[in-house]
Amino acid sequence: MSLTNRENPSYPKFIVGIEPPAGRTEKALWFIFRGRDILFKVRKNPSAIPKLVDFGELGLPVVREQYLGMLEGTHCYSVELPADTKAPEGMEFVDLRKAHSEISEGCFELVNKAVQVVEWDRTNQFCSRCGTKTVQKPGERGKECPSCGELFYPRISPAIIVLIRKGHEVLLARSPNFPPAVYSLIAGFVEPGETAETAVAREVWEEVGLKVRNITYFGTQAWPFPNSLMIGFTAEYDSGDIRPDGFEIEDAKWFSVEDLPALPGKISISRKLIDHFLKEEGLEV
Repeated sequence: MSLTNRENPSYPKFIVGIEPPAGRTEKALWFIFRGRDILFKVRKNPSAIPKLVDFGELGLPVVREQYLGMLEGTHCYSVELPADTKAPEGMEFVDLRKAHSEISEGCFELVNKAVQVVEWDRTNQFCSRCGTKTVQKPGERGKECPSCGELFYPRISPAIIVLIRKGHEVLLARSPNFPPAVYSLIAGFVEPGETAETAVAREVWEEVGLKVRNITYFGTQAWPFPNSLMIGFTAEYDSGDIRPDGFEIEDAKWFSVEDLPALPGKISISRKLIDHFLKEEGLEV
């Protein structure tokens, strides 16, 4: 099942919706979460996402439910379950970081949307200004405080990620949180009052002690760890010696295309940047 239109991205296959349909008579896609784990069917045939007329068919307790919209005529919902919920027969809970390596890029984009809506719903039940219980704002993906009028929308945190090249080599780095032997690119959150390009230069300097030039926009990707919009760039090495900060980065090296380490999964923007570099170097990816 393809969840996005790669040939014509200006035509949205998924239409965002706020108000659910009045009655459920056809099967809908249900994005079901227990914390940061998502419920998948063990035998996919064809989709890992459960497709049901009504969530009650699973016999699972519900903490909260949100309507997401329509995917090519199919309604979509997100559901939050209690932390101690057991998976029904024929299904399993999969950690979100593992899930992105097991499903298509298009499917992961919708999983990404669903989990961020769940997190927004869960973390904005009460007003952070006055403590009053919030209510759903009609017609919007927003929570409203009936006492002081404060509004709460889903949080999106901009972050940069950059591929740095020096001639025919690329800088790859390891975070202590990465899987064993995997190297990726320099990344970090944009600070208040900062442009994305300034964030690139700052993060590279802070994490590996290098100066870069020719910072060029590449593309973006929504990333649910926890609620990021990753803004991808390429840049060229300018000066400095590699100096990992020992906190965010435990190791960083220049790699040639003939001697690459283990890399991130194909659907991540980090891998797309690396694959773009490999194509520029004349390699098939």
